Amino acid sequence: MRLLDGRIAVVTGGAQGIGLEIARLFVEHGAKVVLGDVDGDAIAKATADLGGDAVAVGAVCDVRRAADIEALLDAVGTPDVMVNNAGITRDATMRNMTEEQFDAVIEVNLKGVWLGTKIAAARMRDAKRGSIVNISSLSGKVGMAGQTNYSAAKAGVVGLTKAAAKELAHLGVRVNAVQPGLIRTPMTEAMPQKAWDQKMSEIPMGRPGEPREVAGAVLFLASDLSSYMTGTVHEVTGGRFM
Repeated sequence: MRLLDGRIAVVTGGAQGIGLEIARLFVEHGAKVVLGDVDGDAIAKATADLGGDAVAVGAVCDVRRAADIEALLDAVGTPDVMVNNAGITRDATMRNMTEEQFDAVIEVNLKGVWLGTKIAAARMRDAKRGSIVNISSLSGKVGMAGQTNYSAAKAGVVGLTKAAAKELAHLGVRVNAVQPGLIRTPMTEAMPQKAWDQKMSEIPMGRPGEPREVAGAVLFLASDLSSYMTGTVHEVTGGRFM
């Protein structure tokens, strides 16, 4: 059974990493996917990779700019699904973190999600339906040393999601969040072995997650399988920090 047949989904940060895997799974389930990303070359590669008519459009999109998100959505009008996935890290201890590092992460990871939610919701409310999925992080639940900026932003995504869900529920628009833990990506695999081993020791399931496992949770929230769920936060962590 294809869960998103005939639906249009927008995925920010969708040309690489977890975002690309979300887009790939959506396509497999019948959706037309709009990819937004700051990396134009990555968009071209992802569009070719996903193939044919599966991708409605791909566009350079800086989620810090409302005009970029408006332009991305203009390509389809009213999306059925909006996935606010774009994010960055600028890790440093609080003592050494600069204001620029703090501001950059807050602007992309929190303001960008707020803009994506606000702009998509404005269109969905007229259609009386829609699903918005915001990507938070386990760092937003427990706080991670060296990530005061990232942890604050990802915790903010949870609060934003719950508040938006309350505002939009009576209009038929659902808003939920996913909190990934340690997911195997080129970025995480590049971390020092000692840091990797420490994180692995905290996972009851004894392995890192795969991007497709995050995508599966997002697909569930995007589809009608979760039709009576809003304001929820789903952890994809292998049981880490339960």
